[in-house]
Amino acid sequence: MSFRLFPKAPKFFEFFREQNRIIVEAATVLNTILLDFDECDVRCQMINRLEANGDALNRTISQLLSKTFITPIDREDIHLINSSQETILNHIQAISNRIGVYEFTRMRFPAQRIVSNVKDMVTAIGVLLGMLENKGEVADYVGRVKHQKKECEMLLLSGLGELYDNPNDSPAEMMEIIKWTHVYDRIDKAFNRAWQLAKAIEGIVLKNA
Repeated sequence: MSFRLFPKAPKFFEFFREQNRIIVEAATVLNTILLDFDECDVRCQMINRLEANGDALNRTISQLLSKTFITPIDREDIHLINSSQETILNHIQAISNRIGVYEFTRMRFPAQRIVSNVKDMVTAIGVLLGMLENKGEVADYVGRVKHQKKECEMLLLSGLGELYDNPNDSPAEMMEIIKWTHVYDRIDKAFNRAWQLAKAIEGIVLKNA
């Protein structure tokens, strides 16, 4: 009869992959909203449900981490990945909620392109998490995420410039500018947090090489 001195450690990487799956699904739904918002309310509700699932998973990981003596990577790194993925999901939800409430009549091209990039960035983060688990080489994928982040920055500047480059100062136009400024603010937070997580994973991989 075998004897285990310590209880079997929770499979944190499985939880990370499930977190990422939820984020990618939410980002995909958000991308669909930006391209075709005829069923915006339904899709926003889908993202809200995904965020609730992600929040529950975030709490599960936090609780298990507090009870686990031996972890596959440093405890602070597990906490960082967990909290970062939850924050990205929160930003995606915030973008969709604002779009749903503001009742836009059209979607702006820079926002469409940035959200598409965010979807690709969180998909790449899923690959990076797999490489972290298997001690793979992450440089190429981190480079891709960095390139997409820089493209997002240029698109954001273009989008903000487009907002303020309209001489029409009617109340309706000013309200449109305010609404889109709020949306772009959350979009900015989403792609920057995704980039920060990609960099963090690269650092964790190097530390555990």
